[in-house]
Amino acid sequence: MSSWSAPAGHKGEHVAVKKDDESVKTKSGDKTVAGNGNKPPTSYSAKDIQVLEGLEAVRRRPGMYIGTTDIRGLHHLVREVLDNSIDEAMNGTCDRINVWIHKSNDITVADNGRGIPVDKQQQTGKSALEVVHTILHAGGKFGGAGYKVSGGLHGVGVSVVNALSTELVVEVHREGKVWTQTYARGKPTGPVKAVAKAQLPPPPAIEWKEPRLTGTVTRFTPDPEVFPIIEWDAAVVEQWLRETGYLNKGLFLTLRDERNDTEANYYFDGGIMSFVRHLNRSHQALHAKPVYAEKTYENDTVVEVALQYNDSFVEKVYTFANNINTIDGGAHLTGFRTALTRTINAYARKNGQLKDADPNLTADDVREGLTAVISVKIKEPQFEGQTKTRLGNAEVAGQVAAAVNDALGQYLEENPPDARRIVDKCLTAFRAREAARKARDLVLRKGALDGFSLPGKLADCQERDPEKSELIIVEGVSAGGNAKSGRDRRFQAILPLRGKILNVEKARADKMLGNEEIKALIVALGTGIGEYFDAKKLRYGKTILLADADVDGAHIRTLLLTLLYRHFRPLVDEGRIYIGQPPLYRLQLGKEVRWAYSDNQRDKAIKELKTLAKAKRDKRAEDKRAEKGEAEEEKPVKGRRRAAQPAADGQEAADGEGATSTDEGTDDGKGGREPAISRYKGLAEMNAEQLWDTTLNPLTRTLKRVTLEDAEQADFAFDELMGTEVEGRKKWIMANASKAELDI
Repeated sequence: MSSWSAPAGHKGEHVAVKKDDESVKTKSGDKTVAGNGNKPPTSYSAKDIQVLEGLEAVRRRPGMYIGTTDIRGLHHLVREVLDNSIDEAMNGTCDRINVWIHKSNDITVADNGRGIPVDKQQQTGKSALEVVHTILHAGGKFGGAGYKVSGGLHGVGVSVVNALSTELVVEVHREGKVWTQTYARGKPTGPVKAVAKAQLPPPPAIEWKEPRLTGTVTRFTPDPEVFPIIEWDAAVVEQWLRETGYLNKGLFLTLRDERNDTEANYYFDGGIMSFVRHLNRSHQALHAKPVYAEKTYENDTVVEVALQYNDSFVEKVYTFANNINTIDGGAHLTGFRTALTRTINAYARKNGQLKDADPNLTADDVREGLTAVISVKIKEPQFEGQTKTRLGNAEVAGQVAAAVNDALGQYLEENPPDARRIVDKCLTAFRAREAARKARDLVLRKGALDGFSLPGKLADCQERDPEKSELIIVEGVSAGGNAKSGRDRRFQAILPLRGKILNVEKARADKMLGNEEIKALIVALGTGIGEYFDAKKLRYGKTILLADADVDGAHIRTLLLTLLYRHFRPLVDEGRIYIGQPPLYRLQLGKEVRWAYSDNQRDKAIKELKTLAKAKRDKRAEDKRAEKGEAEEEKPVKGRRRAAQPAADGQEAADGEGATSTDEGTDDGKGGREPAISRYKGLAEMNAEQLWDTTLNPLTRTLKRVTLEDAEQADFAFDELMGTEVEGRKKWIMANASKAELDI
């Protein structure tokens, strides 16, 4: 693997084209802007090249280093500092990490590792502590003896955090002394120095172990000039700590949130075996103890695998390389799947569960109901892409396959009852897959002619560009009829559903594909499902779920979300699924009408309408006084005054001051009017025009986009709330009953 090194005089510097002024003067003295079709720039020379010193490149383009400057980018700062401490733990030199979220929104991370070196670094002549905090691509993870294994490869982590913080303070406990240095937006405010007393918390210790006297403590304050919102989500940090605890057995991690005085601790002696049990907590396991494999190879690669089958139909496999979640898999996942399929087939044939004439079980058959965690630790990991989502080390596939083959084969031989249950589940999956294939082929054949075989209930749109069209799935046939009448047929397609669809969390694919409503949805979207999913055949860029604003509507939305998450996952990942928000209330006072989507909006609308009505009353009263003054001057005849009276009364009624019992409001008993309020529970209660105004019109409707932030939590939510395990669902309902908003 080749690497490029900057000239000695510019270590850690970036080169960029100077763009102080986009306009360029021509010979005639006129200014033109490059790229707008006018005259091109007259010169381009060395003076147009700008060198960004030190960490200036990070502050100028933070997105290159942390992805975004929104909440995700903000939390990435914690991860970068935390990863340095985790690297110490992976090398066996750290057993406790503490994280604090302070009331001031500062973050402190402390570990009891070896402590960052403070002596002079030869290339720069500066303290190593200052080098790693102020120079990009500087660190101890480039193949030296400092780390056998690490997640950091580029040496940019803590220096980027430093650059994007108004202040960063680091204290190193090493060689019996405390060394410290403070930085302001990436620049040291003073030299590295030894102090008699530490200002930050000391390196943490585990109570039942002999305390370590070394470690690194870092406290930083995110820069509000870079991050528009500085608000920490403790749940995000907790998830990282929990995941890290599972992947590094024996590591103690603590999060203290001073904002609400809470503390969370994570320590797992079982490592990834505990992780698998945690993932399976909402299911019935087929075998009590997870299968566990651990093997260390000559090149220092460590392979750990834990797997357990459950009674569900969903595969949950998580892969990690040097503690980094490789969500796109890679060589370690390939090796695991190869060994799993081969080993189960070999055992099934040896024990007669598969006959000679029977075909082999496929990878899909042996993965149904499987929960597994694969963790590899590699000295020189090769990730595909900067995001590190896929592992590219080809040799790891064989290493993982060998470890899984040995451990799983031994487990099956030593535990015949468990082995039979596992193979029986795989055989059942095989038979169901064959039935599902036939049903799927039927559905695909129905959709082969595209528009000519679309469901009869689908009211398609005229637009053929998917990015400009949307499919609106409406609960109920009558509401669907109103939606068809009220929609904009140029780009809005309507698919009404009759009743509740099948809960796919409890059903295999063959049963699911026998459901007429689900088949209609599959054909309408055009992509196919599961392994046959083809995003290029998607017919609508947006899919909008529109259900009643009651308990049944919420249930139907949940059933649809379960279907889309389990079988149309790419649509969820790409943010193409939306939930339409029908209004809860219609308020009218006089001719003024307001729609409210919550109780708070209703209360605001009442005040707004009453204020508006009062303003109109005051204006009419003022106009009457003015008319009365003019009338006295002109001394009008009595008949004219009587004739004018009904018109005035009619105006009052129109603006909320007339009869006391109409749809336009009621008497409040104080000389004013109360708006007439209608509570809507069903979409069918609105006519086509009202449905367009409130839920279909892109200019006035409210949509919620369905996003996926944590796949593990999403899996657990669907497992627990929609799965077969009743006890877990019952506990969840009891724990969250107080949060329910029931319309009784």
